[in-house]
Amino acid sequence: MELRQLKYFVKVAELLSFSKAAKALYITQSTLSQQIKQLEDELDMALFFRNNHKVSLTEAGMTFLEGAKKTLAEADDNKAKMMDLASGHRGTLNIGVTHSFGSILTESVLAFKKEFPDVNLNICYRNVMELMELVSDGELDFALSFRSSEKFDNVESHILFDNKLSIIVREEHPLTRKKLVRLADLEDYELILPSIGLQARSAFDNIIEERNLNLKVAIEANEVNTILNLLHRSNYVTVLSETVILEHDGLVSINIDDAECRMEGCLHFCTNRYRKRSTEEFIHLLSDTKALKITLL
Repeated sequence: MELRQLKYFVKVAELLSFSKAAKALYITQSTLSQQIKQLEDELDMALFFRNNHKVSLTEAGMTFLEGAKKTLAEADDNKAKMMDLASGHRGTLNIGVTHSFGSILTESVLAFKKEFPDVNLNICYRNVMELMELVSDGELDFALSFRSSEKFDNVESHILFDNKLSIIVREEHPLTRKKLVRLADLEDYELILPSIGLQARSAFDNIIEERNLNLKVAIEANEVNTILNLLHRSNYVTVLSETVILEHDGLVSINIDDAECRMEGCLHFCTNRYRKRSTEEFIHLLSDTKALKITLL
């Protein structure tokens, strides 16, 4: 039994498709099928039900999957330990981040690559629930987002900073004359909001749920930069984390007069997984960035 075969098995189990798994693994479907067949022959058990329409796990396959994932995780951890022992400054660092945190990450990415040019950075932008799944599965070394509203047993979260939802408008907008904006004030303006399901939107919806406000949502978008670009050219109003405009001149963040708008920026790790030295180095640089210091003011 080889680690390669376990990797192939897990990918097919995740995608429930030999063709999609072969494409994701950059191998031919015939090679993948052959390796899975050799694994099944060694175990003397079928791991998948196969027909012309779909692939599904057998009972043996479902039992074997948990152990296969654990074995691959332990192998990855041991490889990381050996690389750290050799130099600590090689390999790949897999970072997950929500779009709201992209501007916070930029400075530390550039500083990290300048100090550790031989470490490859793989930065994955996803919504918070997808990031938690990837962290839990060990596919990310860590993720940066607001605290998830749902708890994941295999994910530990550490508060990096306190943040808050804010009103975001262009510099010429009438609301910039106010130091604080009440949520009721938003009834006078058309809003651009993040799509339902995104973290800032979920936090905002939870706050206004029982407030009986008559808000006019003109546009919804699932990408933060789209929202910010529209704000530059209009008098629309949005509600997002105040951190999103750190690299956007011409936009203004205004505090909301509501204590419930507080949000916790967190680092998320997979519980009981080895933490690479490159992870620690990156977090150290992140904690010392200008962007984060501005956020903490």
